Amino acid sequence: MGESSPRIDTASGVGEKRGVMTAPLHSSGTARKRFSLGPLTIAIVIVAAMTVLRIIYANAIELRTDEAYYWTWSKESALSFLDHPPGIAWFIRFGTAIFGDTDFGVRFPGILGMLVTQLLLADIVRRLTHDVRAIVFALLMPEAALYYGLLMAKVAPDVAMIPVATAMFWSLVRIAETKDGRWWLLAGVFAGLSLLSKFTAIMFLPAVVAFMLVPDWRWRWLRSPYPYLAALIAVLLFLPVLIWNAQHDWASFRFQSVRAIANHGVSLRTLGDYLGLQFGLVGFILLPVVLWGVFFTAWRGYRRREPVAILLSTAVLVPFVYFLWKSLTLRVGDTWPMFMWPVGFAAAAINIAMLPREGWPQRLIKSSIFWANAAIASGIGWVVLVFLYYMAAPWNFIGKIDPIGAEAGYEQVVERAQAELEKTGATWIATTDYRTYAMLRWLFKDRVPIIQINERGRFQGFRDPGMKLIEGRPGLYVAREPDNRRPLWDSIPVKREPLEVVERRWRGLVIDTYALEKLSGWTPELSPPPDSPLFGWRVLAGEMTKLISLSTQAVRGEVNFTPHPRAFAAGPWRGRRALAAAARRREAVV
Repeated sequence: MGESSPRIDTASGVGEKRGVMTAPLHSSGTARKRFSLGPLTIAIVIVAAMTVLRIIYANAIELRTDEAYYWTWSKESALSFLDHPPGIAWFIRFGTAIFGDTDFGVRFPGILGMLVTQLLLADIVRRLTHDVRAIVFALLMPEAALYYGLLMAKVAPDVAMIPVATAMFWSLVRIAETKDGRWWLLAGVFAGLSLLSKFTAIMFLPAVVAFMLVPDWRWRWLRSPYPYLAALIAVLLFLPVLIWNAQHDWASFRFQSVRAIANHGVSLRTLGDYLGLQFGLVGFILLPVVLWGVFFTAWRGYRRREPVAILLSTAVLVPFVYFLWKSLTLRVGDTWPMFMWPVGFAAAAINIAMLPREGWPQRLIKSSIFWANAAIASGIGWVVLVFLYYMAAPWNFIGKIDPIGAEAGYEQVVERAQAELEKTGATWIATTDYRTYAMLRWLFKDRVPIIQINERGRFQGFRDPGMKLIEGRPGLYVAREPDNRRPLWDSIPVKREPLEVVERRWRGLVIDTYALEKLSGWTPELSPPPDSPLFGWRVLAGEMTKLISLSTQAVRGEVNFTPHPRAFAAGPWRGRRALAAAARRREAVV
């Protein structure tokens, strides 16, 4: 794939090849000075030091519940999963194949993915600006954001998606740089891998469409076979998810659609949660710096029809505005927007390089550079401070809502569970919560069969957990209180014998208590029918106001809220949602 050598128009600062924001490498003494290796060397040293920090964190901090849950996926051969596509499971399987079933083995792909993302961002900026300062910003902005500087060491579907999505944008930048349509094919590969990692990758589609259709080259690509072949490649790579869903009543799409359609009325609290999380996880200074750069890039791109500026800015603004809108009626999860900010870092770094070339006032240029430097310095300091808090501090400043502490201490539960297994002769463990299931399976390392007896829709396609050790033998039920008092047990013909209560603590604070019970006279069903209360999963985003009202009345005995069998006839999703809603409302009142 050949390359051209775009030149800068000194009057306008716009490359003669429209859409390629670049300049000659050594066009002047000033350019040669900018290419001093000093700042770049310092940036590389910082990246290396922060990588070591993430490695220490990955080794020292025990897995969180979702990480353990994704690890259980990596042990299965299912094409896809209810919650997400299989990309994160493949990432974890890669890491544990090298380092074993250890905390670091599970988290290694995230650490590697962070480095790959930084290199791709740096190369995007290098190709578009040939400015060392901008390259340094592209390398260090991710380090200054807690999302990435520390939490890329925590595996999640976003961690699997970010490097391949960034590679997709890198491929599209190569199209703008070379005008060679074959780069579309590589972009299609990375687009498919992005979708295999998380469904929210679809939010990048408007940016790619705008990149193709808004600039003056639209007819060239509309007539070219390459964009269509790229789309076909992406769909073919996404086939495992489509096949799995076709076999399972399109469960993933129904499961995730709850978030898209949920509407609980306008709430300033959820809006504040969303904005507060972005300030905390991107950076109190870095977030405004990035948004400023993105808005300038959007203005530049749509005004001049520059493909790359359109691509980068739209890729951030569309999901940012969507989540802002959703946050008016729904709490946006802490990791949901994680995938969009790396592209914003590239846009912000490029903007800093472009301002002087476009003749903007010196005051604006100096201010932009000052705040970018301040954002990086303060952001890296914040990341290091959070790291030290979890690694060295003995205190708990925020109680049970601490994101690490709230999911720590499961070893205490496992220790007591092991003792009760030996004492009672139980050969397997039952749970009714996927988080408890995941942590028990992680800590027992599959030495004991562990089954979540409800929400079996989560485990479609999972292997036999060891039914030979379960059938006709006593089991041990481990559940966080008050989950052990769920009405679900009223419909299960099992004898339950209370044993003891175990506290899960972190830094002296009791986080949760767990009930341990002996189960006998019953064998759990791995594949209950869709209309069984043991099949349905919990609703992600809650229920509509009317549903909440009806279920609350049902608890009070004012209305009958038992889902009618016809609800399942109309589609198992409706019946499952009704059952889950009714059960949760009853539990909440209890």
